[in-house]
Amino acid sequence: MPTLAILSFRLGTADGVSAEAEKWRLTLESLGFETITVAGDGTADRVVPGLALDASAPPDEQGLASALKDADIVVVENVCSLPLNPEASKAVANALRGRPAILRHHDLPWQRERFKDVRGMPPDDAAWRHVTINDLSRRELAARGVRATTIPNAFDPDAGPGDRHRARAAVAVEGDERLLVQPTRAIARKNVAAGLNLAEALGATYWLLGPVEEGYDEELRAIFAAASTRTIFGPAPGVSVADMYAAADAIVLPSSWEGFGNATIESAIHRRPLAIGPYPVAAEIAAYGFRWFPVRDPKPLRAWLRAPDDTVLELNHAIARRHFSLETLRARLRKLLADAGWMT
Repeated sequence: MPTLAILSFRLGTADGVSAEAEKWRLTLESLGFETITVAGDGTADRVVPGLALDASAPPDEQGLASALKDADIVVVENVCSLPLNPEASKAVANALRGRPAILRHHDLPWQRERFKDVRGMPPDDAAWRHVTINDLSRRELAARGVRATTIPNAFDPDAGPGDRHRARAAVAVEGDERLLVQPTRAIARKNVAAGLNLAEALGATYWLLGPVEEGYDEELRAIFAAASTRTIFGPAPGVSVADMYAAADAIVLPSSWEGFGNATIESAIHRRPLAIGPYPVAAEIAAYGFRWFPVRDPKPLRAWLRAPDDTVLELNHAIARRHFSLETLRARLRKLLADAGWMT
C-alpha cells in the first residue's frame, strides 16, 4: 500500500484543522496506508520550519522535498487554501506539481474578509484531487473552474461520556450553577460577544475554551471586562473534550463564519443542546434535520433548560451517527482514493 503524507502549517495542536487531520490519518491507516506527518509547527514526524504560520523565511526547497520524498500521495491540510503563509503555500504547490495529492480545503480566501481580494488560490493541477468539508465551498470552487468532492468532518458517535463533576470542579462551577460553553478559539469571527450575551440572558456562567489568536487579545479583554456574568477562559488541566461537554448545560456556537463548525456534531454526540449563529454552512448542516436553538433569542433555550426534552437530544444524536460517523468518513475516503486510482 502506498505511503501517504499529511502536511499542514501545524499539527497536533488544539485547532480544528489539526483535529480533523488526525481523524484522516487514523482512517487512512485503517485502509492500509502507511502515514507520515509533515508540519511547520506542533507535533509531526517531520518538521519543516518554513511551513509554520509565523515562519520568518520560506520553506527550504530541499528540506521540503526531503520531507516528502517517500510519499506516494500527499494530503495538504489548508496550506494551499488560505494565504496564511503565502511563501509556504507557493512552495508546497511547486513541490507537488504532477504528483498525486489531495488538497483539503477547510476555508477559502473569499470566505474571509481579510483575504477576499486574494487571487490565485487554491492552485490546481491535473494530478491533484480537491476536497471541501462543505458543499458551499465545493460549489464556489466549481464556479472558479476547480472540481472538488465534499467530505464533511466526521466524529465517533460512540464517544464515551465525560466526567461532569471533574470538569466543573476544575473550573469551580457549583452543582446548581448553569454553565454555557463556547468550544471555539477566541478570534473575531467566533463572535464571542454574542455567546457571552446569551450566557448573560440565561443567567449562566460563560466558558470560552480559547486560545486567543489573530490579535484578538485586546477586544476579548474589553468584552470580558464589560460582562455581567461570570466568565471562564481557556482549557482546564486534565479536562477532556468529553468532560467539557459533560460539564455544560448548553453549548453555544455564535460564529459568523465556520468552514464546518465541529460543535454542531459534537454537541449531538454528547447530547447537549446547541445554540447556534446563522453562519452560511450551518444551514447546510441543519438540513439533515438537527434541532438547535437560536443565539439571538434566548427564550427557546431558556424554556428548554427549564423543562428539558430529551427527544431533541436523541434525534440529534441519531442524525450525527447516520451522516457524520468515522465509518462514513472511511467509506468516503475509500471511494475518493479508488476513483483516483490510488487504492491497490
